[in-house]
Amino acid sequence: MDRKIIITNDGSTTIHLPEWDEQYHSKYGAIQEAKHVFIKNGLSLFSNDVISILEIGFGTGLNSFVTFLECERRDLTVDYVGVEAYPILTKEIEQLNYVSALKADNFSAIFAKMHQQEWELKNTISEKFSLTKRKQFFNEITDDNCYNLIYFDAFGARVQPELWTEDIFKIMYKALRKGGVLVTYSAKGSVRRAMQSVGFVVERLAGPPGKREMLRATK
Repeated sequence: MDRKIIITNDGSTTIHLPEWDEQYHSKYGAIQEAKHVFIKNGLSLFSNDVISILEIGFGTGLNSFVTFLECERRDLTVDYVGVEAYPILTKEIEQLNYVSALKADNFSAIFAKMHQQEWELKNTISEKFSLTKRKQFFNEITDDNCYNLIYFDAFGARVQPELWTEDIFKIMYKALRKGGVLVTYSAKGSVRRAMQSVGFVVERLAGPPGKREMLRATK
């Protein structure tokens, strides 16, 4: 499938899939969306000794990078696992402007390291941030009672409805620890009902720029 780099409304880049008319991040602002959905309404809830995070859709690495920067700011320790079936290409990574857009030039080597590290291995990104990238389909995840937080950032239900079903959310529910949280940009009624059907307590929250609402689900 063809992919091209585009600039979103906040000046940060994302990858556009013309065939689906779908983006890896919101066209209204990739960084704004990542910070609002995953940091403000997800990571900010936790101050554990070690916060275990599962990202559904590692993609461009934006969510892992903004999480790393937030951990630096708050002195948090994070064990981060990113699952991705179709890793992006080196030439695409080189066109992403997240380091400059986030004014994080001091951490440019960290962003590069996140993409350069080997898959399937736990890597030390910094003293308090570890990253494991797994090349895997979401329905193949078998983790049980492992995570405090899930970033559910799959492509939208319009183009990949099979990723937003009860079967997938059963896997997510099992992967979370009790009291764990899943956050996603989606606010579709069918998604909320699928989450509730497997046992999640679901909240509607104000969405990022360009979206009225988003969902947060708690085990």
